[in-house]
Amino acid sequence: MAETSRLRSIMRLVEGPQTIGRGPRFWAGFAIVLSCACAYPMFADSYDVGNNVYFFNWLFMAMGLSLIWGYGGSLSFGQTAFFGIAGYCYGVLTINLGDAYGLTLLSLVLAVGFSAFFAAVLGYFLFFGRINGVFLGIVSLSVTLVLERFMAQTAGPQWAIGSARLNGFNGMGSMPSLTIPWPGGSIVLFPDLPLYYLTLALLVVVYLALRMLVNSRFGNVLVAIRENPQRAEMLGYDIRKFQLGMFVIGSSLAGLSGVLYTSWGNYITPASMGMTAAALPIVWVAVGGRSDLTTTLVGTLAVLIVFQMLTIYGSQYALIVMGVLLVVTVLVAPRGIVLGIVDVSHRLFRQKEAR
Repeated sequence: MAETSRLRSIMRLVEGPQTIGRGPRFWAGFAIVLSCACAYPMFADSYDVGNNVYFFNWLFMAMGLSLIWGYGGSLSFGQTAFFGIAGYCYGVLTINLGDAYGLTLLSLVLAVGFSAFFAAVLGYFLFFGRINGVFLGIVSLSVTLVLERFMAQTAGPQWAIGSARLNGFNGMGSMPSLTIPWPGGSIVLFPDLPLYYLTLALLVVVYLALRMLVNSRFGNVLVAIRENPQRAEMLGYDIRKFQLGMFVIGSSLAGLSGVLYTSWGNYITPASMGMTAAALPIVWVAVGGRSDLTTTLVGTLAVLIVFQMLTIYGSQYALIVMGVLLVVTVLVAPRGIVLGIVDVSHRLFRQKEAR
């Protein structure tokens, strides 16, 4: 009886009002999509599998930005800063510690933890200093660009941490991939089946955990802060603590993206924290619909695929299309194109049922 009650409580959080998608139809569709994703490597070559791992890596950053911007109402350009911090930390740690005995997994945890610590320090000064609105975006973008410029000038031999050379604008390379200790030898999670399934599993766990978070009391308060921060404060909530918690969680997810990306490609460069890199997550989340995790995932994946297809003809064309797409989204579907399509579909479905 207690287990049934606990399961119902969990489902109430997963299917709460702050996220779209509930009931047997939604979860049946979710199971079908997940089954197709699990079966995909059986019908694809190793290049396509590795390419999908690349797409998956960015989805953690997008979900983190959805939490910060969509649910918390704080536009942050700092996601790529935490992405780069965690990526460089993973590189430094793994080059110095090696990949034996599961030390790469320890490096992953420490790198994400360091990005969370940096986010906590920055977020404290931002939110407890009452910096919000457009000024929050300006400060977070400034921090990102300062970090990018700093890392770009670390080319000399003096810029080394133990055995790890930072290498300036050329970036750091040759760090080990993630490995899992196993009897008879470690499993190397190189961009193939092991890393694909690990990233997919992490993606599902993070997605479901975030659904529970945004439908909890914490998430409800975040939405209240987004809608009217003064009213939320008048109701007795210290909105600064909720905003700081939101910022740390969202930034940690960006850090996880950075670690997975660095492990996937075995390199990280300062360009990952540049102006272009900082702006792209805004486009992904805006197109999908920043106020919902599911539409954020769908929109981000769609935009990433289109962006990669366009880069075949030149990265400048891809960036122009991304800019146009953002402008169209803001003018035509400010809540997000994917979320707008979902809203229209629901409206048509209700009208059909009413007849």
